Amino acid sequence: MINRVILVGRITKDPEVKSTQSNIPVVSFTLAVNRQFSDQSGEKQADFIQCVVWRKQAENLARFVKKGALLGIEGRIQTRQYEADNGTRYVTEVVCDSVQFLESKGDSTNSAPEAPQTTYKEERRTSADNDEFYETSKQLAAEEDLPF
Repeated sequence: MINRVILVGRITKDPEVKSTQSNIPVVSFTLAVNRQFSDQSGEKQADFIQCVVWRKQAENLARFVKKGALLGIEGRIQTRQYEADNGTRYVTEVVCDSVQFLESKGDSTNSAPEAPQTTYKEERRTSADNDEFYETSKQLAAEEDLPF
């Protein structure tokens, strides 16, 4: 039997670490995953999928991820049930084996300072100045040797 799930989406709220009675860290979160098509009015639709991550990955998720961050998760679908005041409740969720942070910390907010941009010539010159193979390749392919 195969039970594998791979999802890419945005987390809907800041994750919060909780601990089990045996002191194992756990984070439950919802991942908003866009559908590939729009509805009749042209609006994008999304599925909100419940996910659970355990132990060190749960701690890292709570430490480094904020609401709206883009995540890639891999795991398995698991169902469970419990008794509540209004009857039996059924839960379907993805138990994450792997969580990838797909954006750097600065990508999720617009407050991050931009890196200074260099032009192509500057980039080429700095890499050429430090690259001994560049000089050799320049000698091998001189302009007058080109057939066009």
